[in-house]
Amino acid sequence: MSERFVAIDFETANSNLASICQVGMVTFEDGNIVDSWSSLSNPEDYFDWINVDIHGINEFAVKNAPTFPTIYAAIVDRLTDQIVVSHTSFDRTALFQASAKYGLAAVPCRWLDSARVVRRAWTQWSRSGYGLVNVCSALGIHFTAHNAVEDARAAGEVLIHAMRTTAIGLNGWMTRVDQPIDPSSSKPIAMKGNPDGALAGEEVVFTGTLALPRREAAALAAAVGCEVTTGVKKTTTLLVVGDQDVGQLAGYEKSIKQRKAEELISKGRPIRILTESDFLRIVDFTH
Repeated sequence: MSERFVAIDFETANSNLASICQVGMVTFEDGNIVDSWSSLSNPEDYFDWINVDIHGINEFAVKNAPTFPTIYAAIVDRLTDQIVVSHTSFDRTALFQASAKYGLAAVPCRWLDSARVVRRAWTQWSRSGYGLVNVCSALGIHFTAHNAVEDARAAGEVLIHAMRTTAIGLNGWMTRVDQPIDPSSSKPIAMKGNPDGALAGEEVVFTGTLALPRREAAALAAAVGCEVTTGVKKTTTLLVVGDQDVGQLAGYEKSIKQRKAEELISKGRPIRILTESDFLRIVDFTH
């Protein structure tokens, strides 16, 4: 069975991740590049000088470029049913935000964060220094930073280095990135809730990739009264799904916890499924 994945990178016009002005995608199969594609995109938005200073793309460069909906078919064609690699969750979130902006359907694919791979493959980068430029410099990977197709290629090559260094294959890394950096030091995040908290009586479970560290999210939930557990059961009342997995709510590649929650909901259990952002808003409102 071949090991095939698509590495992707976006550049944006401003701090809004939906303001995509360039996309680059590189397809790897068994360690080799088999396809490379990039395009400028008119974000129909303003350009912040900070972003322009980083990637050099401005409103004049994209004046006659296609808009995101125009190039979306090419993106969907390359990503559908593939493992999609990005370095950090920036690009995954950008794709989701731009798709939502234009009312486009989510792409059915599985995501792999190469930064999370790096943190587990090499101990020197487990806590810091795992940025793409720094890692590539150390591994001898040459690329032009902040050019979308070059960044995508670099992320893909970093993953290949990690697979060769650790002897963990692509599917193995799909599992490994969801495990603690040091599996031997894993600690459960189950916590008792503050009995005086506004959400006392709620029992919450977290699933998917969160923006907050899982233990920090659990501590916030416990502080406002939630009992935090590690698995969905009949007493669960809240399931919080990471924003970066929000597209999964439409039915693609749902986690075991989410499928279990939906099964219990179908049997009449009062479980609410929330995104991480919505959950954090609720926590804010309780203060």
